[in-house]
Order: sequence, then C-alpha cells, then structure tokens
Amino acid sequence: MSGKFTIDGVTVPFETGQSIMDAALAAKIYIPHLCHNPEFHPHGSCRLCCVNADGRTVAACTTPAAEGIQVENETHEITTQRRLLLKLLFVEGNHVCPACEKSGACQLQAVAYHCGMLAPEFVHFYPKRAVDASHPETIIDFNRCILCELCVRASREFDHKSVFNIGGRGIQAHLMINSPSGKLGDSAFSARDKAARVCPVGAILPKHRGYNVPIGKRLYDQESISQVGDVASHLEHDDDR
Repeated sequence: MSGKFTIDGVTVPFETGQSIMDAALAAKIYIPHLCHNPEFHPHGSCRLCCVNADGRTVAACTTPAAEGIQVENETHEITTQRRLLLKLLFVEGNHVCPACEKSGACQLQAVAYHCGMLAPEFVHFYPKRAVDASHPETIIDFNRCILCELCVRASREFDHKSVFNIGGRGIQAHLMINSPSGKLGDSAFSARDKAARVCPVGAILPKHRGYNVPIGKRLYDQESISQVGDVASHLEHDDDR
C-alpha cells in the first residue's frame, strides 16, 4: 500500500511501513537530525527531528507516515526549539570547532548552521573527559561525543561485536567501551568496522590522517547539509571526508 501526506504544504508519497523521516528523505526534503541513520532501527534520542503532525509534536524518525497528515517542519517555533537543543549539546560537551579535525565535515556543526545557531548562549559545563588513543588505528575523543548511539547500534547490528555502550544517567551519561580495561585498544574494534564510519561528530577519528582534506574544501564547506545529507553516507565512499 502507499499514500500521500504533506510537509510544509509539499505533497510527499510514502509506502506502508515508512516513517515520516523515511518518506521525507526519499522526497529530498531535509528534516534536521543527528541520531538517525536509514540503515539502523530508528532511535529517536536527539529529538532534533521533531515536527508538528496534525497539531502534535512527534519525532519524524519514529512516527509512521499516514494518509493525509499535515506535517510542519520549518516553522519558527520548531526551528527555535531545535536551536535550543543544539545550544545544550554544545555546552554539555567540549566542542571547539576551529581546532577540531572534523570541522567542515561535522554533522553537529552543519545542523547548527542550518538552524541558525551561530553561538551557544548558556554557561559551558567544561566536563573533564578523556581521550582514548589506545587503539593502533583509531582515536576516541569523548569530549565530542553527543550520545547519538550511532556507534552503539552499528557495532551491535552490523559488526555484531557490541564494542560500545552508554553508561550513567542524565548529565552523567557517557560512552563506554566494552573491554576488560575499558579501552578501545583492548576491544574487538577494527577501523574497518561499520562503527568506525558512522560518528556524526569528531568523537571517533582515524589516526595518522589528520587534515587530509583542507578546511574550506570539506563536505559542508561546499554545500548545506540540507543539500548533501549525512556525513556517514559520504564516509562510506570517502574516508577522508
């Protein structure tokens, strides 16, 4: 079965089983998101994809598309809410974009630009987070992790290794490595794993390859994320980006 609904007045076709996000992506309509990847079971944790569907606020990635619903995606109210969420993400971690290897190819940065978030307005938490360089091929900078769980789901669903997990609650929530020492180097992780190529920020990075693509010529330096899509879809074909 199939049907149609609208997003900001644009008619969008869908197939039975598709979410609002699935149908929007197929129709080349961008709904901001960080935790969504079409290859994984939807998670709904970042809440950036929340839209108004017939008067209700719902997560586009977990809400099934339905015949005739009217979805609002780019209203002033929704964009303001997204900016608030992004500001919180920036101050809860340690994100220094000008000094980050991922700058210009970071989905968090790109979504912030798309939503008009140019500077956080809250007090930074400055959490004390470690950098794990124990693996010979890959480094993890926990300062940049936004708890999207994409690496968790990739390692579990694709790599069948369950290298990553989330521990703690609330502001104490953090990414964990499932190994005897808690270090990536003691885990079953490989740089060829799916989990190595899905991080939307600069938390999981390859070693020995910094700044291969000059800043100014990177993925989101060229076009908006609304035009080129998620960074993970490009990493599958070009690990340098």
